Parts: sequence; C-alpha cells; structure tokens
Amino acid sequence: MATAKVLVVAGGGGGGSSDATGNVGPGGGGGAGGYRYDAAFTVTAQAYTVTVGGGGAGGTAPGNGVSGNNSIFSTITSGGGGGGGHHSSGAPTPPNRDGVAGGSGGGSANSGTGGAGDTPDVTPDQGTAGGTSTTNGASGGGGSSAAGTAASGDNGGAGGAGTANTITGVSVTYAGGGGGAGYNAGTGAAGGVGGGGAGGAGTPTAGTAGTANTGGGGGGGGHSTSAGSAGAAGGSGVVIVAYTSTEFDHTGGDETGTDGLLTWVKFTADGTLTLTATGGASAFRRRMMVGIGQ
Repeated sequence: MATAKVLVVAGGGGGGSSDATGNVGPGGGGGAGGYRYDAAFTVTAQAYTVTVGGGGAGGTAPGNGVSGNNSIFSTITSGGGGGGGHHSSGAPTPPNRDGVAGGSGGGSANSGTGGAGDTPDVTPDQGTAGGTSTTNGASGGGGSSAAGTAASGDNGGAGGAGTANTITGVSVTYAGGGGGAGYNAGTGAAGGVGGGGAGGAGTPTAGTAGTANTGGGGGGGGHSTSAGSAGAAGGSGVVIVAYTSTEFDHTGGDETGTDGLLTWVKFTADGTLTLTATGGASAFRRRMMVGIGQ
C-alpha cells in the first residue's frame, strides 16, 4: 500500500473594517485558513481533483471580513479562516463585533468575542480561536498553532502563530492569523508568523493582506476618532503532495521538486494531480542515471 505526505491549507479570512465616521472602533484580524497535514495518506494510481481555497476579502467600512474558502485533496478538507469582526455606529450595517468561526477564528472588534477555531471540528485540530477584546483596540485572528491575542488598550492584538512544515525539504510556516487594528493613537498589531497580515494603526491605516499561498489571515482596518479604514484580504491556501519517487510518476501542479526519495508537487490554484505507477525501483534508478548523464 502506497502512502504520501499531504498538506492542505485553506484560504485565510479577511480582516474586519472600521466605520467610516463616528467614535467607534477598529477591525479584528482575519483567522488563518485551516491547516491539515497527514504524513501517511494512502494514495493509488488515479487522478485527484485539487481545490485551493482563495482568501476572503477584507471588510469595507463598515463590515466584517469575508471568510476564506476551503482547500480540498481527496478526503482531506481544510476550512476557510473566519473573517474579523467590525465595530460600527449601527448604520447602514449593525455592529458585529464578534469574529467569525472558521478553520481558525477571526479576531474581534471593540468588546467582541473571538470566532471559534477548528470549524468544522477535525482531529487533530486544524486551527485556533480569534482573540476576544474588552478594550478599544481590536484582537488578532487565530493561527493554526496559537490563538489570536487580545487587544491592549487602544492597541491591536497580534495574530496567532502558524505551523512550520518541511514537506518540500525546506521549513515553511503556514496559517498565521491576521493582526488586530489600533484605535486613535493606538498601534496595529503584527500578523502571526505564517503569512498573517498586520493590523492597521489608528491614524487610521488599512490592514495588510495575508501572504498568498500560506493561508494567512488579513489585518484589520484601523480607526481614528473620526475616520475609518478597510480590512485586508486573507492569503490564498495551498495543497502539497509528496510521494515516493519509485512508486509513481505524476502530471499536474504548479511547482515540483525532490527531497531525497520523495517527489513533491505544489498546487497554488485548482488543478488535477494524476499519479501513474512506475516500473519500481529499477525504473527509478534508470531515470536517475539518465539525469546524471545529462
């Protein structure tokens, strides 16, 4: 029975915005896309449809960030990150200070509750909750390995940290939460390591987008005493499969490479991975000898 390593990261949630006017608050950071990794996933010679979730859009004043989209490989589905909460004066959109649930939950705005992580529930957990805010500042979105940080006074809370993975032979960190934004003289917080975007300052400034193909959450939009700004988009997800080179050949993917006896294939957009059986170890050695002679 053949097995492969499979990493599936969903799109990150967008950061929440602040209201355009009024004495209100900034936006929470978007939650990271769900992070799922199986080091011994059973594969066979067939075509696999691959779905790579896009990041959610940032909130526009006023509005919550949009949740990210799911990424899928075979029976593994990672949930999109939850959007960050926002705080408005109530018109035209009622305030929704709570972060949205997702693979990792979105951070909250002024006095809101962070969105739940690991939604839908899987084992092991695919993410954590967004931070809860009891102050003017907004909280960070959850990352795959650490929850979003609560705001402190007028300052935003940092996004939760993501998770490092070496499936391509190099350590890369994925699924960091977006940073919460600051209010008035407050500062925006850093996004979580793993592609999370920073929250905007209270001057005000907009949040920073999550990094593409990491599943990082977008930063929330900052708010001064009389003006607001938009939240930023979450980063798109990624799917990577690493199979034993002596067992299969493949077509599909946007990037490929080798790490020892493994061939890895990265998808940064939707596609199809087709695995075909090889002639075994002897065929692999012949391919290696051809490569050495070139």
